[in-house]
Amino acid sequence: MVTLATKLYVEGDARERSLDSLRSLIGNEIGELDVAFELTVRDDDFPEVDLEGEDAVVAGNVLREEFGEIVPELEAGETYVGTLDSWSDEGFVLDAGRPVEIPADEIGLGPGSPTQIRDRYGLVQHLPMRFVYREDDPSRLADEERDRLYEWTRSDGRLNVNSATRAEVRATLNRAGHAQDYVTVERLGLLEQSVICTEGTDPPGLLASVGEYLPAELRCVVP
Repeated sequence: MVTLATKLYVEGDARERSLDSLRSLIGNEIGELDVAFELTVRDDDFPEVDLEGEDAVVAGNVLREEFGEIVPELEAGETYVGTLDSWSDEGFVLDAGRPVEIPADEIGLGPGSPTQIRDRYGLVQHLPMRFVYREDDPSRLADEERDRLYEWTRSDGRLNVNSATRAEVRATLNRAGHAQDYVTVERLGLLEQSVICTEGTDPPGLLASVGEYLPAELRCVVP
């Protein structure tokens, strides 16, 4: 059993589409292995994958590497994935199966309040983020997470989205006439995507154009 560190928090038809999308993603990752899987969703919205077959251990490791894992106990000094649950002047709170507080001075993404940092880096709610868990000291964002977010600000701009699958975001962009305005849609989590803009595309303008079509939180990363 592997609990994936990405949330499925939409309802109705969108939930069924998201489940189908996740099944496809899992199948793409482990489809060539000798393993069968059953997908369920916990009460806290984290998906669980039950694996059976000769390659079950290998398949579990593949899914942990791709999605991160929610584990029963956190060990000091280890790196885990949690989803961005809330933020305040005190810092970020990540959901890693339990609340993990990242104080403002442990975020490590430059000056500004946590809310200002969230705006600068386009952090949407439920975004999976890597952190280092510490018992005697406050937990902190992992170095690889900081590097990833710094890299976002060096690109030609991004539009980050939650509450939609990668296919839904791509279809919306194309229907709205913006097929030439993005390079690709990068999957950050099951329902969290990052639209990588082409050179010369204005991320806030793209947000204004497609926002009415996506019932989602949208945030820009402006280079």
